Amino acid sequence: MTLLRSSHQLIVSLYLIGALLTSFTLQAASPVPVAPKLAAKGYVLKDFNSGQIIAENNGDQRMEPASLTKMMSTYVISHELKAGNITMQDKVTISKKAWRMPGSRMFVEVGKQVDVESLLKGIIIQSGNDATVAMAEYIAGSEDAFASLMNNYAKQLGMNGTHFVNSTGLPDPEHYTTPRDLATLGSALIRDFPEHYKMYAEKKFTYNNITQYNRNKLLWRDKYVDGIKTGHTESAGFCLVASGIRDGMRLVSVVLGTKSDAARVQESQKLLSYGFRFFRSHKLYDANTEISSTDIWKGIDDKVSLGLLKDLYITIPRGQYKQLKPSISFESIIEAPISKHQVLGNLKVSLNDKVIAERSLVALQEIEQGSWWKRLVDWFILLVKGWFG
Repeated sequence: MTLLRSSHQLIVSLYLIGALLTSFTLQAASPVPVAPKLAAKGYVLKDFNSGQIIAENNGDQRMEPASLTKMMSTYVISHELKAGNITMQDKVTISKKAWRMPGSRMFVEVGKQVDVESLLKGIIIQSGNDATVAMAEYIAGSEDAFASLMNNYAKQLGMNGTHFVNSTGLPDPEHYTTPRDLATLGSALIRDFPEHYKMYAEKKFTYNNITQYNRNKLLWRDKYVDGIKTGHTESAGFCLVASGIRDGMRLVSVVLGTKSDAARVQESQKLLSYGFRFFRSHKLYDANTEISSTDIWKGIDDKVSLGLLKDLYITIPRGQYKQLKPSISFESIIEAPISKHQVLGNLKVSLNDKVIAERSLVALQEIEQGSWWKRLVDWFILLVKGWFG
């Protein structure tokens, strides 16, 4: 039995390798230089689809997010919109606290009513502290309560190095994040609310006859960039989370603590250019699609299809497709009943003898127990096979 299973695994592995090699246009391998050293306190470059980190420095170090905080504020607002708790047409009354906010502003007026859509654009495009506090108060009653919501969502996203005490990013000793957490948040904005993420690409917004331009200058400098957000305080320095898509590959870059507006743009450009130039992201397998199958004993069916719960992407250096080696393994004897999405095996993808992706293989359909006769016959066959090893 073990020999039969080993042979089957070998055949499946060879099949998977062939499928991978024919799925891509093979290119000659080219050397990949080390990631550029940036003039920043910390940075991360992440592939959006695979989630792989391509480059980083001080990725888990606590740092001030400044106005990058507003990425989480808009994430909470988008959740409220999606849940139907608020609408884009809702009118928000501007409080004295919101009106008096220092720093970047949308220039809303105290006592006036402003629709949610305008305030959301004022946060995303103009980085308005006044608009941010107005929305925080509208959703949660107070900015403190809104910050609690922000922390709840941060926890759900796995942002374990982050804590918020306000909605705007004004300095506070207990208000901090990490470059890695901001890359997670940027990816979540793009993934969970693509319709609102489009606002991050808008270059200007006019409110109250005042036109302000998006502070993310990469929107003008790089045609592939479509977001995300800038931040700046004296203590945090100049910061930028950026994202762009090129040839189907989306990257998210985080650069914190540079010395000038020009520097955050330049260093972010270096990081994105490095990723797009030397790496490629590939979708290897679709979710809920058969990758392999295996025998089922004592069931109404003799085989069960195996696949993945989510699409599998990998990010690898250019020209290294030939070195990809997928393999699968599963339990030697699997008996019915089998529930849909029950874990039955394991898929590994290796590059140069290093595992770069590992996922559970699950049953793609439910398999009920067979008749008493079928169970008896299979029991006897397994018994005989066991006798002979």
